[in-house]
Amino acid sequence: MQRTHHCGTLRESHLGQTVTLCGWASVVRDQSHQMFIDLRDRSGIVQIVADSDLNAEVHGALAGVKSEYCLQITGEVVRRVAGKENPKLETGNVEIRVDNAEILNTSKPLPFELSADTRASEDVRLQYRYLDMRRSNVRDILEMRYKLTRETRRFLDSEGFWEVETPLLWKSTPEGAREYVVPVRSHPGKGFVLPQSPQICKQLLMVGGVEKYFQIAKCFRDESARADRQPEFTQIDIEMSFVGQDDVLELTQRLFSHLMREVKGIEIPLPFPRLTYAESLRRFGTDKPDTRFGLELTDISDLVADSQFKVFTGAIATGGQVKAICAPGVAAYSRKEVDELTELVKRFGARGLATFALGESEIKSNVAKFFSEGQMHAIFERTGANPGDLVLVVADQPSVVAQSLDFLRREMAKRLDLIPKDQFNFLWIVDTPMFEYDKEKHGFDATHHPFCLPNPEDMALFEAGFTTEIAKSDVAHPHARVRAWLYDLVLNGFELASGSIRCHRRDIQHRIFEVIGLDKEVAQERFGFMLDAFEYGAPPHGGIAPGFDRVVTLLAGIPDGNIREVIPFPKTSGGTDPLTGAPTFIPSERWSELGLMELPREEEN
Repeated sequence: MQRTHHCGTLRESHLGQTVTLCGWASVVRDQSHQMFIDLRDRSGIVQIVADSDLNAEVHGALAGVKSEYCLQITGEVVRRVAGKENPKLETGNVEIRVDNAEILNTSKPLPFELSADTRASEDVRLQYRYLDMRRSNVRDILEMRYKLTRETRRFLDSEGFWEVETPLLWKSTPEGAREYVVPVRSHPGKGFVLPQSPQICKQLLMVGGVEKYFQIAKCFRDESARADRQPEFTQIDIEMSFVGQDDVLELTQRLFSHLMREVKGIEIPLPFPRLTYAESLRRFGTDKPDTRFGLELTDISDLVADSQFKVFTGAIATGGQVKAICAPGVAAYSRKEVDELTELVKRFGARGLATFALGESEIKSNVAKFFSEGQMHAIFERTGANPGDLVLVVADQPSVVAQSLDFLRREMAKRLDLIPKDQFNFLWIVDTPMFEYDKEKHGFDATHHPFCLPNPEDMALFEAGFTTEIAKSDVAHPHARVRAWLYDLVLNGFELASGSIRCHRRDIQHRIFEVIGLDKEVAQERFGFMLDAFEYGAPPHGGIAPGFDRVVTLLAGIPDGNIREVIPFPKTSGGTDPLTGAPTFIPSERWSELGLMELPREEEN
């Protein structure tokens, strides 16, 4: 063996033992006759000492060592000199007096400093990702990722689930995001796609009698990159037969309770709270609210309906809303600060921002002349404002009001430091609408995907939608009011998982396709193999798919949910790989082999 122990495991109980270690020189301090090196491996750091008075040969062998040289050393574990202990290290009371040393490999000067708070840009860190991984915080994230995978498997195995691998080469079924296409040489003009999710496969596994399936699944989506999006990502894919919504929710929250306890050492109370989709939008302006702080939205439409302010009354008259949030302690915000907030909400289509500041002895408002003192006091009472608070109001169509105040709510929470650290608020969102009206196609689309069942309580509404005379664009249309058997798991303002009870009957699935304008011929071409399977005793089934990368991101406390920080070899926000230079040009003869023609290339800058 090249080593007998790992650097970070040595303690006072090892005093007097001779050990062999391998690792990298993290910090080198040459003090004339003594050389101190912080030797690092995956487990941590221990100090090694080479003393020329005790062993001149070893001291000479290490004399040229620089940062990140790869070393093997053998020596005795001794106690550090009194007063020279390092309480920041678990190995801080001991050091290794080197008797033998070998330089296993040298290192070029580093392109960036390997400290936890390195100033290197993300592109540089990703170009040298193998060096970035040596930083302690990246190493800790990779360890957490492994532990979460291990504990997920342990828990689901104990619940009787089988881990089943599904294909990475699959049939193109255009739904949602764009797919990555894989041409096939032996079938010119034909190809596979990389799966956006194992959705259809896992439903077929339920038809096949597997009953309880899971997979740590790789998924692929050819879509514009964002901080919380990657071309390839991982999800914890779960499916069960003979279950309803409550069964899936109960299992999933126990899974996350187990993960939090085993990986983070935190007990999460069960059951997780539930909010309906409608209540979440009403209170927070979003279906993925962060409930770690207040600043909830308050509807004041009725209080201002008879005011002299035409912006408010006009919005109400056209079916809009007037809603507010109360920001504590910032009644003294300057005109410049209010203007900054106004520009923020304009990004989401809001025409402006009205403010009402409640001082100790006076009320200030940029629209005060349009309101009586009684109306303004009613607004303060409704929003729960106290002296020193600032009420921020947006009036517009419901979607604009929701999006702008949701953003403003989160922005004010950051500015006012209202978000508690190391708090994990899990939350279920249920009763999501089954369909949403699309103005461009003048018809309905599936809110999430078309493979879930309508809520059993809304099946009569679902059927009524096929015979009603109400226009599809009308919110009173039955299909606009049908709730899906969908559920989302939210953590601290991020969607962590989405799932549903699936449609398992061909007749209902065809009716769902009919609502979204997918005719039978097209449905048969795309999904015929699944529809056929439903006619062979397909059981009721449902599942969920937590986004694994996002789970790691949130548990690791990565700012702004940037999942690139927790993926071993991620792509940039532009979808490129700085490490390998991919994607790269494919030679023309390769395209010809696949029966494809290469388009003329645009000149590169």
